[in-house]
Amino acid sequence: MALERPLNPSKTVNAAAARTRTRPYASFIVCTRNRAQALAPCIRSIEAAGSAYPAITSELVVVDNGSTDDTPRELRRIAASSNMTITLVTEPRPGLAAARNSGMERARGRILVFVDDDCEIDRSYLRDLERHYACSDQRVVRGGRVELGNASDQPFTIKRSKVAARLTRDVHPGGFVLGCNMTMHREVAALIGHFDERFGAGTPLHSAEDTDYLVRAFQLGIPVEYVPDMTVFHHHGRKSRATIEKLHRSYSLGNGALCLKHLLKAPWLLRHFFWTARSACGQVFGGPRFDPELQLSHWPIVSMNLFGAAKFAYLVVASRAAPTELQPIEERTPELERSR
Repeated sequence: MALERPLNPSKTVNAAAARTRTRPYASFIVCTRNRAQALAPCIRSIEAAGSAYPAITSELVVVDNGSTDDTPRELRRIAASSNMTITLVTEPRPGLAAARNSGMERARGRILVFVDDDCEIDRSYLRDLERHYACSDQRVVRGGRVELGNASDQPFTIKRSKVAARLTRDVHPGGFVLGCNMTMHREVAALIGHFDERFGAGTPLHSAEDTDYLVRAFQLGIPVEYVPDMTVFHHHGRKSRATIEKLHRSYSLGNGALCLKHLLKAPWLLRHFFWTARSACGQVFGGPRFDPELQLSHWPIVSMNLFGAAKFAYLVVASRAAPTELQPIEERTPELERSR
């Protein structure tokens, strides 16, 4: 099982890199699985941002994480008519972290931009991106604003704060920067390494591959920053409270595993668990819920944190009992590049 492998930023990863001396400024990395209908709006928004700010060169890397619908055909159709450089990658191993790693390996840009397949980026995204990386230290993991793409969706998996902020030990890293809108210089990615493939959608731990990345950056002394622009619109499609409650539990499961993984190197995460347990007890006596607007309780966080920690411990023991060796990504993943 692949955990946290180093990333070589100077490695030649696709045919275009061999042909082109000038790397693009930004690489948008979009991972997808069985969302053929959502892809076109996502990719169109990235193309529109590139057209709105042509001074910034960009490319798009789309990773198909084992789709069984019309995603491969749809991607080829889009790539054939696009005015962007699009690299299509197939990553059959399940899990968002594995897909993100494949995308990182093939991205050529100076700045890596992770965007989910159910998101659309604002037309001014590239202008905002360039301004932030030109005017500040590039040794940072930076995320932007996440708005609802559809007002009828539940107000969850969004971040609307209008105030820039940096992660501290007093703030839980979960949701501080959302994985659907996360950026970094490729040299920062080289320092942090690959995403931990035990975490994320499509794995037994369901989530937290992005939060784990933030924690590892923080441990290395790399600032984690939220900015109130660089906006994406999240079309998550969840209309009912039941679907939000399920996602709430999945996030808590991953965060529990995260707490155990970093118990020795980042014990401050455990403090957040105790604060949540205290809030859950207070809720019994009339205290506030975790999310009063959605009526989400603290108690599922506590129970799923504990379950997630136990599940992570099991995965560690199981992997030590039956280790597997992973082939290099470039040997396993066919890709197709279309440049126009």
